[in-house]
Amino acid sequence: MIKVRRLGHATFETPDLDKQIDYYTQVVGLHLLAREKDRAFLTARTGQLAVELVRADRPRCATLSFEVAAEEDFADMARRLTADGVKSELRSDSIPGTPQLLSFQDPKGTTIELFTEWKFLGRDQGATGIGPLKIGHVAFFVQDPKPIAEFYGRVLGFKVSDWIGDFFVFMRCNADHHAVNFIKAEHVAMHHVAFELRDFAHLQNACDLFGEKNIPIIWGPVRLGPGHNVSTFHRNPDDQIVEVYAELDQMKDEELGYFDPRPWHKDQPQRPKVWERHGVAFVWGPPPTPDFLRSRG
Repeated sequence: MIKVRRLGHATFETPDLDKQIDYYTQVVGLHLLAREKDRAFLTARTGQLAVELVRADRPRCATLSFEVAAEEDFADMARRLTADGVKSELRSDSIPGTPQLLSFQDPKGTTIELFTEWKFLGRDQGATGIGPLKIGHVAFFVQDPKPIAEFYGRVLGFKVSDWIGDFFVFMRCNADHHAVNFIKAEHVAMHHVAFELRDFAHLQNACDLFGEKNIPIIWGPVRLGPGHNVSTFHRNPDDQIVEVYAELDQMKDEELGYFDPRPWHKDQPQRPKVWERHGVAFVWGPPPTPDFLRSRG
């Protein structure tokens, strides 16, 4: 098993590269690190790569990158993937600050890139917009979340943080409650991408920015159930749902097996569990709007 340590960046394909660059810099507040004819790289305020944009015929999340331990050996990881029936490829110099990565596809067709080395790519570059600390998690519609969750656990070392019924699973690779989510649906597509903010005041500033730019909030502010993050959701120019959040649950000690206690937890302590299917999506706040529930297909 390969032990993933954190989510690195996501690659989004888009038919309108210029519009998405403008959105991710002026609204999300990422810094445009480099621009090529058909792709661009953007960093968060911490100097870490957060988003790669690639020109394509239709919008989709094509790739997720994950950091593994520095002592991991690429040839050994490739052998472990082969033993699981997964074909991989070693690539070099394709991502700024990342000299090598191991690439393969997960069962739903998303490219996964594993890396051991990376460089800071600049901090606080004076970007406008929200200015998140990092890309926090990515959620996907899948036809059956159970085998996808088993793959991420068996092959990449993810742990299950929570289920809602049998249709929605949250998985972690470090202290954060989740880095990937899988939701049962008839089709495969990204459900949403989420960016972590500093605190609740930062989230309020983000809501003010949405108001200034006439960007509808399609859900929130709301404290969610599993993970207990305070969040708002909106849609980007490619009609994808984007979440900004703070106060996500933390599993600070795997041996203790419970999330760091918070006053809003109803379970004392809050442990990974299967939540009831109905009435658990949020602790407080408005219900999701029809625009949030609308699927792009």
